[in-house]
Amino acid sequence: MTNSSSNIAFLFPGQGSQAVGMGKELAEKYPVARQTFEEADRALGYKLFQLCCEGPEEQLRLTEITQPAILTASVAAFRVLAEKGIKPAFVAGHSLGEYSANVAAGTLNFEDAVRTVRNRGRYMQEAVPVGVGAMAAILGMGLDQVTAVCRDAANGEVCEPANINSAEQIVISGHSTAVERATKLADERGAKRAKILPVSAPFHCSLMKPAQDRLASDLNGLTFQNPTVPIVCNIDGAVVRDANSSKDALIRQVTGSVKWEQSMRLLIAQGVQTFVEVGPGKVLSGLMRQIDRSKTCLSVGDEASLSKTLEQLVAVGG
Repeated sequence: MTNSSSNIAFLFPGQGSQAVGMGKELAEKYPVARQTFEEADRALGYKLFQLCCEGPEEQLRLTEITQPAILTASVAAFRVLAEKGIKPAFVAGHSLGEYSANVAAGTLNFEDAVRTVRNRGRYMQEAVPVGVGAMAAILGMGLDQVTAVCRDAANGEVCEPANINSAEQIVISGHSTAVERATKLADERGAKRAKILPVSAPFHCSLMKPAQDRLASDLNGLTFQNPTVPIVCNIDGAVVRDANSSKDALIRQVTGSVKWEQSMRLLIAQGVQTFVEVGPGKVLSGLMRQIDRSKTCLSVGDEASLSKTLEQLVAVGG
C-alpha cells in the first residue's frame, strides 16, 4: 500500500511524551525500528534502548536522555510507516519533535540528530541553574491576555509565552519568581487554571540564549540537505523548504516560542485532513482536538496504534 496523500501530515512529539516501554513493541516486531535504536546506541555510546524499555523513569526524565529517547522512538515509528508505504505531504514537530521532523524529511542525518539533541538537552539544563527558572501552563486564556499577564508580572525579570499550543492552553516561561507572579495574576484575571509545570528548566524563553549559542555552533558544523517533504517550523509557524532555513529554525526555536496552534492552522489551510502523531504519547492529538475537532487524529507508538492507523488510512483512501 502506498499512501502519499496530499491530506496527511505527520506530527512528532516533544518532551513530556516519554514513558518507560516506548518503542519496545515496534522494535521487537520490526527490524527497521530495532536498527533505529541500535544506531542511537552507537551514536550515544550507551544503551538507550534498554533505558527506553526498562527505565528507571527518573533517568528517562533527565532532559539530555529524554530528548534522544523521544527522537529515536519517533524515528523508529516513522521508519515503520515508511516501510508500509505511508508518506506524509507535510511534517511538523513540537519543539524537540522538530528534529524528528527534519530526520523524516531527510534534512538531517539521524545519528547527527541524536547526538545534537543530547547536547541540546545538556545545554538547556546548564543555561539556567536549577530553581532559577520555571514554566507554567495557563488554561482558558487568550494569547493577548497571557502576553499582558507576562508583561505585568515581569518586574524587570523574564516572563514570556513559550508554547502557544491552542486557544485553550498557553505555556509561559522565565524566572521562577516572575512565573509565580504571572500564575497568580492569570488566576485573578479569569484563567480557568494556572499551574507551575514540573520541568527542569525554563525552555523557549530568552534565558535560554546561552544554550542557543552553543547549539548554533553544533548545528553549523553539520550537513543539512533540502527537505524532501515541507516542514512546518515552530518559530515562525511557516513552511520551510530548504536546508539553511531548516537549520536556522532549529537554532532560533531554543529561545523562541513554539507557535503550535499557528502551525496546525497553516496545515489545515493547506488542505490537511488527517494528522498522524508519530512517536510516544498522544499529547499532540489532544491539542488538535482543541484546535479543530473536525480533523482526523491518528497515532503510531506501538503495535495496536500502528494497526489501527493503517486500517483507518486505508479507509480514508489509501
